[in-house]
Amino acid sequence: MSPAAVDAPPRANPVPGLLLAGVAYGVAWGLHLVLPAVPVLTWCVLLGIAAAQVRPLRPVIDGSGKPGLTFASKRLLRIGVVLLGLQLSLVDVAGLGWATVVVVIAILGLTFAVTYLLGRWARLPGDQPLLLAAGFSICGASAIGAMSAVTRDRGKDAATPVALVTLFGTLAIAVLPLIGGWVGLTDLEFGAWVGASVHDVGQVVATAQTAGAAALAIAVIVKLTRVLMLAPIVAITSTVVRRRGADAGARPPIVPLFVVGFAVAVVVRTVIPVPEALLAIAGTVQSVLLGLALVGLGSGIRLERLVRTGGRAFLVGLASWIVIASVSLGAVLVLPLG
Repeated sequence: MSPAAVDAPPRANPVPGLLLAGVAYGVAWGLHLVLPAVPVLTWCVLLGIAAAQVRPLRPVIDGSGKPGLTFASKRLLRIGVVLLGLQLSLVDVAGLGWATVVVVIAILGLTFAVTYLLGRWARLPGDQPLLLAAGFSICGASAIGAMSAVTRDRGKDAATPVALVTLFGTLAIAVLPLIGGWVGLTDLEFGAWVGASVHDVGQVVATAQTAGAAALAIAVIVKLTRVLMLAPIVAITSTVVRRRGADAGARPPIVPLFVVGFAVAVVVRTVIPVPEALLAIAGTVQSVLLGLALVGLGSGIRLERLVRTGGRAFLVGLASWIVIASVSLGAVLVLPLG
């Protein structure tokens, strides 16, 4: 045996952490059956956060469980993002009409810019402004995970943004139906508003289904139109980071492999008649992978630190939530997206 082999550190074992995440995912499913209004993926984040606050569990979460939880929050999340592309057909997006698509993209761009600038103005640390902008404008925790993969911090700043998109996305499930009824939105208008303003896909489904099947259908299509923007925005961010880090040797790929996979999945769903059974299987696998990833992300959140340092981030998230909900509602009333 060579000296190098003797001196090599033992390889981290991901199994304990993956088992922890798997147990949490099973509990999340049970809680979702009891409270169907709260999506499984939202429960996954909340359970990850809750477990991280139990001090007797921290030696496991930060010790033997850490390699697996980190593997889930990075590798499994990227695979889940790729499978997310199979939900999106460009034919469905085109069916919205060019005016609707332009409005949805404009709202996304405005929310992204406002959130990022507010984060910079509030002097949030590291890449938190960028991650908050991605999460609130595109697709919640999935976008945060995808964006953190190409930023300089490689995920260190993701915990607070994930907690905030989970908080405000969960609030939207209760708040938006009340506002929609008060304003007098039709089912199609309400669905379009939900799809254009709520963060995670699961939260969109939970919110829109309160107005029926028609609202849910258009909400999902509008939401997936926002998800479509994940690939170009992550690719642009990666290019900027690559240029800034050229001198320091930090040069991520121009287009990360999982973003390419996401784009390929979208094309496959658009041009190939994928059997519904296969799409259902892919959707289940995607849900499991993203659920395990969100447990991992949630387990990195320490509420005592969030309370001490997250006040400004909370205000930025609140402002972003109000902006995207208000602008989207105005767009629906002026130019109905349905």
